[in-house]
Amino acid sequence: MKKIFNRILAAGLLSIGAMGMVTSCDYLDQKPENLKTSDMIWETRTDAEAYLYNIYGYIWLSTDDPVVFGFADESSCVFSNTNVRKMVEGNWGPSNTLGDNKWNAAYRGIQKALIFEENIDRVPEGVLSTDLKIQYKAESRFLRGWFYWNILRLYGPFVIFDKPVEQDEDFNKYVRRPFEECVEYVCELMESTLGELPEVWTSTAYLGRPTKGAALAVISQVRLLAASELWNGNPRLKDFKNKDGELLAPQTKDNEKWRIAAEAAEDVIDLGIYHLYRNTESGDRTFDPYLSFRDLFMSGNHAEVIFATHKSGDWQWGYDKRCNPKNGGYSMQNATQNIVDAFLTRDGLDINDDENYTEAGFAKEDDPAEYGKVRNEINRGYRKGESNMYANREPRFYASVHYNGRPALSAITVDDRNYFSSDKNKDGFGRAEYYYSGSSGAGTQMTDFTGYNIAKKVSTSSSIRNDQAVYRPFIHIRYAEILLNYMEAMNEYNPEDSKIISYFNEIRDRAGIPKIMATYPQDLGDKDKMREWILRERQIELAFEGDRFWTLARRLLYEKEENRKIYRMNVLADDQGQGFAFEGFYERKILQTRYWDNKMYLYPIYQTEIDRGRGLVQNPGW
Repeated sequence: MKKIFNRILAAGLLSIGAMGMVTSCDYLDQKPENLKTSDMIWETRTDAEAYLYNIYGYIWLSTDDPVVFGFADESSCVFSNTNVRKMVEGNWGPSNTLGDNKWNAAYRGIQKALIFEENIDRVPEGVLSTDLKIQYKAESRFLRGWFYWNILRLYGPFVIFDKPVEQDEDFNKYVRRPFEECVEYVCELMESTLGELPEVWTSTAYLGRPTKGAALAVISQVRLLAASELWNGNPRLKDFKNKDGELLAPQTKDNEKWRIAAEAAEDVIDLGIYHLYRNTESGDRTFDPYLSFRDLFMSGNHAEVIFATHKSGDWQWGYDKRCNPKNGGYSMQNATQNIVDAFLTRDGLDINDDENYTEAGFAKEDDPAEYGKVRNEINRGYRKGESNMYANREPRFYASVHYNGRPALSAITVDDRNYFSSDKNKDGFGRAEYYYSGSSGAGTQMTDFTGYNIAKKVSTSSSIRNDQAVYRPFIHIRYAEILLNYMEAMNEYNPEDSKIISYFNEIRDRAGIPKIMATYPQDLGDKDKMREWILRERQIELAFEGDRFWTLARRLLYEKEENRKIYRMNVLADDQGQGFAFEGFYERKILQTRYWDNKMYLYPIYQTEIDRGRGLVQNPGW
């Protein structure tokens, strides 16, 4: 055992120090006051708990991760020298994963969790109760399952470790296990926690720790992946095998997996403890779909959140900085025209199906549906003078996308907002000048700008001008995603199931748009049509949350040119001083047609990992 600890200590992986109990917002930030030997760690409750808290630190956040931001068709990174731009151009591989070795990071978390589970009972009973030891081991097993789940969806089959790896271990004996065995292993880990994790933590001090619902939600995610085309009898993976010939991918399609996935989602729903957040829960008297959708990301202490990381640090500041316009922000993580066009109109229709939708000209008045609210909430709805392309769109659009002429998001005072404006436009609103000559326009330095930034999850209470960002959690799984999981899976198994429409309407009701039965009644029960609508709803509801990357992969949709051809506004056209009135800006232009090779459905294992364990096989095509 000491050899294990010495190896981790030498690698600088053991972040344990003498510290007291910490709050939910701080426990992931623990730093060692000094590194301790293995025997010392298990002498005190403080050190043992600090060891567990640091395992949580291996949960990666996707706010700036190239795997999810700038790879799928919803977003683009403006800077050409970034890792994600190299990835979408095909310039990466096993020997050049661009410093992104999630395989290794996940296994480091797994190793620490195994060490914790093997040693926590050494803490004296009078120092740490048996009940807490049981709870902590359940948390650790959940974390192991979480790390394995992230390996599974990114790399596919993994190596299973049930005990800590010794320093002198023969790594050549470890091989990847078949996909279906990996699926069952993750589900079994999560199931093993169900009797030991609570449904709800009774104190906010425990925010960020897993619950019974979180474990069931991970099972739902795993089952949905297993049912989808990537791993459900995918003929491209028929020759994916270990060196001894053991097949690693399922060879035949099994439609029953969709039923199993739907039931896994329903297990979460049937707990009866989650619901879609509405602004009335925060004290507002009347329901407001815009505020309901915008503000659900500002707090993790409500019943839509199933699992979230409550961690103070740089991600909130960095995210707000990357998504806000220049003159304070970086204008770096752009929304694309693809996702703008995906959002529905206020009547719940595709823009091509709504006879009232037009892209010609500009709005002649402030949003009548939001009149009276605009003065206090300048970012809600649309305003007079903005392009009709953005008029009368659904509330989720305004909570998700920042477009030309829209007031600055992270600007609190009038002076803060004017900071984003050219002198001629300093009117107290800080309207984003995304046209060519504007203060946040492409100019000569941002030629790959799309003409949009991301608004979702950006805090309107932050002050980018002053480099001040407010705290909010990072939500990994929320209830809306579970409803979508059920809808998607059950539609493939039994499109006549009434709950598909019920859950669809539940999401649309919170979004403030008409029910699906009112907008497209002819498509109800049609598996192919409903698949399109469910995936569309998933694209909209979960935009910029990382899901689009995974959904396009598991459903084998990246290869479709429509998902690789990225559109933007005509940001390079000279507006000749017309500014916001320049209609030429609102022409669609192709930004890029992203490179694609079907091997990219699975991430390559870093070559050093293959070299370290000769039993490992690389993913197909790499």
